[in-house]
Amino acid sequence: MAGVARGKMLPAEKFLEQSTMRLPESVFTQTVTGEFLNEPVINPADRDILVKPDLNTLRQLPWAKDPAATVINDCYYEDGSAVDISPRQVLKNVLNAYEVLNMVPIVAPELEFYLVKRNTDPSLPLEPPIGRSGRQET
Repeated sequence: MAGVARGKMLPAEKFLEQSTMRLPESVFTQTVTGEFLNEPVINPADRDILVKPDLNTLRQLPWAKDPAATVINDCYYEDGSAVDISPRQVLKNVLNAYEVLNMVPIVAPELEFYLVKRNTDPSLPLEPPIGRSGRQET
Protein backbone atom coordinates (compact mmCIF):
# COMPACT_ATOMS: atom_id res chain seq x y z
CA MET A 1 0.00 0.00 0.00
CA ALA A 2 2.77 2.37 -0.93
CA GLY A 3 0.74 4.60 -3.21
CA VAL A 4 2.07 3.00 -6.38
CA ALA A 5 -0.54 1.96 -8.92
CA ARG A 6 0.03 -1.62 -10.06
CA GLY A 7 -1.61 -3.16 -13.06
CA LYS A 8 -1.53 -4.09 -16.71
CA MET A 9 -1.84 -2.23 -19.97
CA LEU A 10 -4.08 -3.90 -22.54
CA PRO A 11 -5.47 -2.99 -25.94
CA ALA A 12 -9.21 -2.30 -25.68
CA GLU A 13 -10.09 -5.39 -27.74
CA LYS A 14 -8.17 -7.69 -25.41
CA PHE A 15 -9.74 -6.06 -22.33
CA LEU A 16 -13.22 -6.57 -23.78
CA GLU A 17 -12.69 -10.20 -24.85
CA GLN A 18 -10.85 -11.38 -21.72
CA SER A 19 -13.13 -12.67 -18.98
CA THR A 20 -10.40 -12.77 -16.33
CA MET A 21 -7.03 -11.17 -15.82
CA ARG A 22 -4.36 -12.23 -13.36
CA LEU A 23 -1.61 -10.64 -11.32
CA PRO A 24 0.92 -12.23 -8.97
CA GLU A 25 -0.09 -11.93 -5.32
CA SER A 26 3.37 -10.54 -4.56
CA VAL A 27 2.39 -7.28 -6.28
CA PHE A 28 1.03 -6.19 -2.87
CA THR A 29 4.29 -6.89 -1.03
CA GLN A 30 6.56 -4.85 -3.27
CA THR A 31 7.94 -1.61 -1.84
CA VAL A 32 8.22 1.73 -3.65
CA THR A 33 11.87 0.91 -4.37
CA GLY A 34 10.98 -2.41 -6.03
CA GLU A 35 12.12 -4.63 -3.18
CA PHE A 36 9.93 -7.22 -1.47
CA LEU A 37 9.01 -7.47 2.20
CA ASN A 38 11.12 -9.80 4.33
CA GLU A 39 8.11 -10.96 6.35
CA PRO A 40 6.13 -13.92 4.96
CA VAL A 41 2.84 -12.10 4.23
CA ILE A 42 1.74 -14.20 1.28
CA ASN A 43 1.83 -17.81 0.14
CA PRO A 44 5.48 -18.63 -0.77
CA ALA A 45 4.24 -20.05 -4.09
CA ASP A 46 3.32 -16.46 -5.12
CA ARG A 47 0.05 -17.64 -6.60
CA ASP A 48 -1.85 -15.65 -9.17
CA ILE A 49 -4.87 -13.66 -8.12
CA LEU A 50 -7.83 -12.77 -10.31
CA VAL A 51 -8.60 -9.13 -11.01
CA LYS A 52 -12.14 -8.01 -11.78
CA PRO A 53 -12.69 -4.49 -13.15
CA ASP A 54 -15.03 -2.18 -11.25
CA LEU A 55 -16.59 -0.50 -14.28
CA ASN A 56 -17.87 2.33 -12.05
CA THR A 57 -14.23 3.48 -11.94
CA LEU A 58 -13.67 3.42 -15.73
CA ARG A 59 -12.27 6.78 -16.87
CA GLN A 60 -10.87 8.04 -20.14
CA LEU A 61 -7.31 9.39 -19.96
CA PRO A 62 -7.58 12.88 -21.48
CA TRP A 63 -3.79 13.33 -21.77
CA ALA A 64 -3.22 10.17 -23.85
CA LYS A 65 -2.31 10.74 -27.52
CA ASP A 66 -4.32 7.67 -28.55
CA PRO A 67 -7.70 6.90 -26.96
CA ALA A 68 -6.99 5.20 -23.61
CA ALA A 69 -8.77 4.55 -20.33
CA THR A 70 -8.06 3.35 -16.82
CA VAL A 71 -10.11 1.16 -14.50
CA ILE A 72 -9.63 0.07 -10.88
CA ASN A 73 -9.94 -3.64 -10.16
CA ASP A 74 -11.01 -5.75 -7.22
CA CYS A 75 -8.79 -8.75 -6.46
CA TYR A 76 -9.93 -12.29 -5.69
CA TYR A 77 -8.43 -15.70 -5.05
CA GLU A 78 -9.45 -18.68 -7.20
CA ASP A 79 -12.07 -19.66 -4.58
CA GLY A 80 -13.81 -16.28 -5.00
CA SER A 81 -12.73 -14.79 -1.66
CA ALA A 82 -11.35 -11.25 -1.65
CA VAL A 83 -7.60 -10.73 -1.41
CA ASP A 84 -7.37 -9.33 2.11
CA ILE A 85 -4.06 -7.49 1.55
CA SER A 86 -5.33 -5.62 -1.51
CA PRO A 87 -5.39 -1.90 -0.59
CA ARG A 88 -8.91 -1.60 -1.99
CA GLN A 89 -10.08 -4.50 0.20
CA VAL A 90 -8.31 -3.07 3.26
CA LEU A 91 -10.26 0.17 2.77
CA LYS A 92 -13.53 -1.76 2.31
CA ASN A 93 -12.86 -3.59 5.59
CA VAL A 94 -12.25 -0.29 7.39
CA LEU A 95 -15.47 1.18 5.95
CA ASN A 96 -17.41 -1.92 7.04
CA ALA A 97 -16.00 -1.66 10.58
CA TYR A 98 -17.21 1.94 10.79
CA GLU A 99 -20.61 0.98 9.37
CA VAL A 100 -21.08 -1.52 12.22
CA LEU A 101 -20.62 1.43 14.59
CA ASN A 102 -23.08 3.59 12.60
CA MET A 103 -20.21 5.88 11.69
CA VAL A 104 -18.99 7.15 8.34
CA PRO A 105 -15.30 8.03 8.00
CA ILE A 106 -14.15 10.74 5.64
CA VAL A 107 -11.33 9.36 3.50
CA ALA A 108 -9.19 10.86 0.76
CA PRO A 109 -5.75 10.27 -0.71
CA GLU A 110 -2.99 12.48 0.57
CA LEU A 111 -0.61 13.34 -2.22
CA GLU A 112 2.75 14.44 -0.87
CA PHE A 113 5.59 15.78 -2.93
CA TYR A 114 8.54 18.12 -2.62
CA LEU A 115 9.66 20.75 -5.10
CA VAL A 116 13.42 20.97 -5.36
CA LYS A 117 15.86 22.98 -7.41
CA ARG A 118 16.97 21.20 -10.59
CA ASN A 119 20.08 19.17 -9.82
CA THR A 120 21.88 16.90 -12.27
CA ASP A 121 24.61 15.89 -9.82
CA PRO A 122 23.35 13.12 -7.50
CA SER A 123 26.25 13.72 -5.10
CA LEU A 124 24.95 17.21 -4.23
CA PRO A 125 22.19 17.71 -1.63
CA LEU A 126 18.69 18.73 -2.69
CA GLU A 127 17.91 22.45 -2.38
CA PRO A 128 14.61 24.35 -2.26
CA PRO A 129 13.74 26.00 -5.60
CA ILE A 130 13.57 29.71 -6.38
CA GLY A 131 9.92 30.81 -6.22
CA ARG A 132 8.01 33.32 -8.37
CA SER A 133 9.03 36.06 -5.95
CA GLY A 134 12.68 35.44 -6.82
CA ARG A 135 13.34 34.20 -3.30
CA GLN A 136 14.38 30.72 -2.39
CA GLU A 137 11.47 28.68 -1.02
CA THR A 138 11.80 27.30 2.49
